[in-house]
Amino acid sequence: MKSGFAEYFQAGLMALAVVGLPMVAGTPAGAAAQSLVTTDPVLERIWVEGMERSQIEPLAQVLLDEIGPRLTASPQMERAQEWAVETLESWGIDARLEEYGTWEGWDRGPSHIDLISPRVRSLEGRILAWSPGTGGRPVEGGITYPGNIRNPGDWQAFLETVTGKWVMLSFPEPTCRADEQWAEFAMPESAMEMDARRQQAEQAWNRSLASTGSQDNRGRDLHAQLEEAGAAGIITSQWPGSYGTTRVFNAYNRESPTFELGCEDYGLVYRLAANGQEPVLRLTAESENRGEVPVFNIIGEIPGTELPDEYVVLSAHYDSWEGGSGATDNGSGSVLMLETMRILQAAYPNPKRTIVIGLWSGEEQGLNGSRAFTEDHPEVVEGLQALWNQDNGTGRIVRLSAQGIVGATPSIASWMQKVPAEVSQHVELQLPGMPGGGGSDYASFVCYGAPAFSLGALSWDYGSHTWHTHRDTFDKLVFDDLMNNAVLTASLTYLAADDPNFTDRTRREVMTRGGRPVDWPACQPAVRRSSDSPRMQ
Repeated sequence: MKSGFAEYFQAGLMALAVVGLPMVAGTPAGAAAQSLVTTDPVLERIWVEGMERSQIEPLAQVLLDEIGPRLTASPQMERAQEWAVETLESWGIDARLEEYGTWEGWDRGPSHIDLISPRVRSLEGRILAWSPGTGGRPVEGGITYPGNIRNPGDWQAFLETVTGKWVMLSFPEPTCRADEQWAEFAMPESAMEMDARRQQAEQAWNRSLASTGSQDNRGRDLHAQLEEAGAAGIITSQWPGSYGTTRVFNAYNRESPTFELGCEDYGLVYRLAANGQEPVLRLTAESENRGEVPVFNIIGEIPGTELPDEYVVLSAHYDSWEGGSGATDNGSGSVLMLETMRILQAAYPNPKRTIVIGLWSGEEQGLNGSRAFTEDHPEVVEGLQALWNQDNGTGRIVRLSAQGIVGATPSIASWMQKVPAEVSQHVELQLPGMPGGGGSDYASFVCYGAPAFSLGALSWDYGSHTWHTHRDTFDKLVFDDLMNNAVLTASLTYLAADDPNFTDRTRREVMTRGGRPVDWPACQPAVRRSSDSPRMQ
C-alpha cells in the first residue's frame, strides 16, 4: 500500500533538509551551495559545453531572423521543422517529423495599410493569420464602428450601413501611454480623470457590443454578420499596455480581410471617424489559404543504454504567432531544448534512460501537438522519469514546481542539490506545488499524473511586451540567461536519466484553491483537424 500524503510531504522536507535546499517560496534553491565544485565529470562537461561552447545565439539567429515566425501549418513552420531535424541529425541525434493530424494551412504575403484621406499616412498594422488578402490589389473604404448599440434591432440597422466600409470592433484607447507613466508624471487629479475616462469609455463600448445579441463571448458571430452584410473588412487592435506593442492572433473570417492596427494608429483612425472627418483606408495584402495540410511534431532521441523504456523529455512548443519572430514565445524555449540536446550528446552520449526532445506544433491552438503525442505514445507517459518544459520567455529559470506530485519531491530535491550552484541558486522550489491544467505543454502529461515540470523564468516584461506581440523578436533574447538555463536543464536531465530510482507518482490527495477543493486536471483530447477546433471557427 502506498504511503499517504503526509509521509511523502515529510520525505520531501527531509530530503530538502539533507541537501540544504529551501522549500519556502521566494528563497533561492542552492543558496547555501558552494561555487562550481564537483567530482562528477559529466556535470563538468555540461558546464564547459554550455558556458564555453554555447550555440544558443547562432541557433536563435537562424531560427528567428532567417526563418522567422512559425504559425501552425505555415510554410515557415515546415521550413523551421526541417531545419531542426537537420540540426539534430548533424549532432548525431536521431530525429524525425511525426504527423499528428492536419490543419488549415496559410501563407502570408506582403501587406500594407495606408490612410489616404483626410491626409496620407502609412499605418502600422498587418492582416491577421488566416485572413484572406486582397489579391495584391488595393481595396479602399471608409470607416465605421458600432458606437451606440442598445439592442439587437440597433445592430441590424447598423449592418445595413457597413457595405464597402472597414468596421472597427476594438475599443479605441484614449491614451497609449503606459499606466506607469501616468502614475509617475501626471498630477494626481489628471491621472484619476484619465483613468475614469478610460473606464467609462470602455464600459460603454463593451455595453454596445453586448447589446448586439451576440451569442459568442469573442464576437466571432459579429465578424460573420459583418462579412455577410458586405463590409470591406474588420479592423482590430489589442493593446497590452506598453509602448509600441500590439497583440496578434488570428482572423475569424475567410472571405473578407481582418487586419490589426497599433494603438496609436487605431486611435487616430477612430478619432477622425468620430469627428466626422471621413477617413479612408487603403489595404493591399497578399495571402494564400492552403487548405488542410499535414502537421507534425519534431521528435529526437538519444537511446537509453540500460533503461531504454524509461524517458526524460525536453519539451517546448515550436509554433508561434506570426506578428513578430516568435522569439520569447517560444523560440527561446525551443532553442534552449535544442542546445540542451547538443550539450547532452557531447557530455553524456550514452544515457541510462532514453532522452527525448519534443518540439510541439499547435500549442497556440490548444496544446494539440503534445496532447496528440501523449495519446499516440502511452509508453512514454508510462515510462516518464521527468519532463522539463520551458515556455514563458527568455529569463533565468527561477521556479520549479513538483506539480502536485508529492512523490517527486525527494527526487527533485536530490537532483537540484547536485546542480552547479551558479545556476541552481536562482531557483525557487515549489514542493509539492499544484498541478497545471493548461497554459503550456507540460499539462498534457501532468493530467495523467506523469512527472512533467514547468521551468518558470524571470519576466523580462514577457506578459506586457513580447507575449503574442509583433515586438517578439531576436533582440529581446537574453543570452546569458539562456546559457544559464541550458546548463540547468542539461544537468537536471542527466541527473534524472542517471538516477537509480524511478520517480514516484504519488499525487496530492487534498488540493484547494481559494479555500475550495479542486480535482486533478482531466486530460483533454487533442484536436487533430482545424475544422474541429472552436478556436478556428
